[in-house]
Amino acid sequence: MAPDTLSVDLADLDNFMDGETPWRMFDELRREDPVHWNPESDGGSGFWALTRHADIVAVDRDPETFTSTHFVNLEELDERQREIRRSMLETDGPRHMALRRLLQREFTPRAVAGYATFLRGLTARTLDAALPKGTFDFVKEVAADFPINVLARMLDVPEDDTQRLIDWGNRIIANTDPDYADVLLHSEESEQYKDLPFRSPASLEVFEYGRELAARRRGGDGTDLVSKLVNQVPNDGRPLSDRDFDNYFLLLVVAGNETTRHAITHTMRALIDHPDQMERLRADLDLMPTAVEEFLRWASPVYHFRRTATRDVELRGKQIKEGDKVVLWFASGNRDEEVFTDPYRFDVTRTPNDHITFGKGSPHFCLGNALARLEIRIMFEELLPRLADIRLAGDVRRVRSNFVNGVKEMPVTVTLA
Repeated sequence: MAPDTLSVDLADLDNFMDGETPWRMFDELRREDPVHWNPESDGGSGFWALTRHADIVAVDRDPETFTSTHFVNLEELDERQREIRRSMLETDGPRHMALRRLLQREFTPRAVAGYATFLRGLTARTLDAALPKGTFDFVKEVAADFPINVLARMLDVPEDDTQRLIDWGNRIIANTDPDYADVLLHSEESEQYKDLPFRSPASLEVFEYGRELAARRRGGDGTDLVSKLVNQVPNDGRPLSDRDFDNYFLLLVVAGNETTRHAITHTMRALIDHPDQMERLRADLDLMPTAVEEFLRWASPVYHFRRTATRDVELRGKQIKEGDKVVLWFASGNRDEEVFTDPYRFDVTRTPNDHITFGKGSPHFCLGNALARLEIRIMFEELLPRLADIRLAGDVRRVRSNFVNGVKEMPVTVTLA
């Protein structure tokens, strides 16, 4: 089939609403045109869609040829906007490493292991509140409640603020979903917010909140993430500007909440749909570390990140021009049949499991990967023994987005063990 006759459009958000069409499109592209030019109808200039595991990994590891500095989602920004909105995500090279190292120690496996007791207590509290209800929205009562309370602890903010943090993440990340966004990304109204992350007015509220925390903790000896940001100088000697702090803090609020929440929700749905796998885990919780890797592969909570070509380059016979957007569809790489045997089989014993949910060998490898793994493992170690049965109790509603693979509502009915 010729590339221009493929029945795919990864820019059309309506294709991401049923939970099935994206995977059909990814399958078709991997098979027929793994480096595919996808036009955009919203004023964007179009992009190269990479859907093969090997190509995604290669490009992700080559920031000199494929930079993050022109931003990592599909929105196109001019140079002035890029400077205003730049966070660690949109930085490469030594500056990127210096910004990562500010908080890297807080997210090592050894550091996050110190949260295990706290996480078990928090999980128990979440489940104690939700499960006796019998029928409830799993997203609201379990998946959203748990990670945000971990983040609140790391930021050292009151538990009473967690709902605000959840709402901010929804409004900012889901800027293409009318249920969440204050202003839809491609609307005329969004022009007045073009200098804000994700063109979201909610960013102003996050900035104000972060600045108040920073003012109180500057010069102190706190060990929370905000104190670390305001009281350390990156090892390249360039202090964080006020704008750098704003954007770093917003990144923590959004990234520390959204992705783990969606991974937990997708995992629960997969276990409901594959009761044999749920039983296998319930019978042997020692399988959980292996299962978590399958949860992460299956969930793929972020569909893509974008890079921009810094020079003309050829990939699988396609001529990519300097300045072209190159989009790494990590979710597609996680279903690549060249890497995963029977990739649409959900298998909690799958090994090896070379998923790329966090990236792989890239400078941008997810800083919070160890924390996310620990959160997901503890959640299901605590949840599964409590359940005699769990099933869907209504329609599963998805976030309207081709960036975050999100679920906003998943009603379930549980029977307790």
